[in-house]
Amino acid sequence: MTQDTPRYAEPATLRVLLDEGLLSGSSERYEKRLAELDGLYRDAEAFRAATVADPDALAYFVESSVVERGEGALTIGISTLLPGLFGDEFAMTRGHIHERAEQAELYYGLSGQGVMLLETTDGQTRALDIEPGVAVHVPGHWVHRSVNVGDEPLSTLFCYATNAGQDYQLIADAGGMRKLVVADGGGWAMRDNPDHRGYARKAEQA
Repeated sequence: MTQDTPRYAEPATLRVLLDEGLLSGSSERYEKRLAELDGLYRDAEAFRAATVADPDALAYFVESSVVERGEGALTIGISTLLPGLFGDEFAMTRGHIHERAEQAELYYGLSGQGVMLLETTDGQTRALDIEPGVAVHVPGHWVHRSVNVGDEPLSTLFCYATNAGQDYQLIADAGGMRKLVVADGGGWAMRDNPDHRGYARKAEQA
């Protein structure tokens, strides 16, 4: 190889293991324990009881493939969110907006039943069902989180620009997202979050 020969990232084959919610060939794994989500759910007593019952309980995990970084690179992975109820709130991820807010993300349902909760910083809210065979396109400038409204693990395949980044603090500083996804007569419903204080910044428009 001469000095002028470009170095290319190595292509990767990824195999989705549906039963385990795993991604064979992944290069990174991220785990979030339930105890690390203190303050995420409004019913602090119910949350505390769950963490006391199983101090090391796993809340969700992410396996992803990153073969290169920089402009044009993609992160591809699987996120698996375990089921649960904390008070009447369904199990959820922390949620985020991208640090580069204009960057979009794709989610594709693999197993389980879920809701993708989306909000803009200027007041719009959407809640889209996600299940096996259903893809959700999250455009730029939308805060988003996954919610497991079923009894089985919710696994989704995702893809986003590697340099998009994730901003989790925006939601925490706002006292949570504007809406809660709660149990309702065997299904789910949205309810206003009385702790929401409004987002501290507005995403720049593309």
